[in-house]
Amino acid sequence: MDLSAPATREAKAASASADVILDATGLRKSYGKLEVIKGVDLSLKAGEVLAIIGPSGSGKSTLIRCLNMMETPSAGVIRYKGRQVETRFASRKERVGYGELRRHVGMVFQHFNLFPHKTVLQNICEGPLVVLREPRESVEARAMDLLAKVGLVDKRDVYPNHLSGGQKQRVAIARALAMRPDVLLLDEVTSALDPELVGEVLEVIRALVQDGMTMAIVTHEIAFAADIADRVAFIDEGVIAEIGSADSVIHQSGTARLRTFLSRFHS
Repeated sequence: MDLSAPATREAKAASASADVILDATGLRKSYGKLEVIKGVDLSLKAGEVLAIIGPSGSGKSTLIRCLNMMETPSAGVIRYKGRQVETRFASRKERVGYGELRRHVGMVFQHFNLFPHKTVLQNICEGPLVVLREPRESVEARAMDLLAKVGLVDKRDVYPNHLSGGQKQRVAIARALAMRPDVLLLDEVTSALDPELVGEVLEVIRALVQDGMTMAIVTHEIAFAADIADRVAFIDEGVIAEIGSADSVIHQSGTARLRTFLSRFHS
């Protein structure tokens, strides 16, 4: 599939700020005749936290999955550090293959996606051992540091089916961090959890924000997004209907559609 863009888009990329790690221009995604993403332009700078909010079915998860090529866009351009991403695994010359992209842009899923036949420690070590081919000793040491960060050192030899949902999601975050990504994408990571387990996952994310991790977070936790995000993008019917600072979007929005959406979350 050809994701080439007009010369004007290439010129835009060339003039982009050097600290932009990941950006998309004219991004579209269709499933047959159904167009889910309808021409999105988005950028993510180093150290920035971007929260993506919007109603169910608006295209939020599809957008974030396109950003690390878990879904192949139907049109548009994705760039990693200014280099265009291709729909092939291997990189070539100035183009980035999706294999390289995924090594640097980590993903945490709504439903954990842990390997059920591997222990917590094995789940975290798998990527660095298999993909990065790093020495086991250093990989396991880093995995234990990450387990300490997410508060699960005592679960290192436990299998996922013996963990709570919140624990599984914290392992999933540690697994993504084990690849030392430049960017972490989180796709509604609390929506599958019982309400009493949400807080423990949000605290891990908050700690990552304080550490300066670059993140894009699809979430329905509006108060949390307002608290930790540098910018908030409101997605509606496949387009970015509003984007700006967390305060301007969540607390000072002038659009009726966004106010209606947010009213469901305000007491």
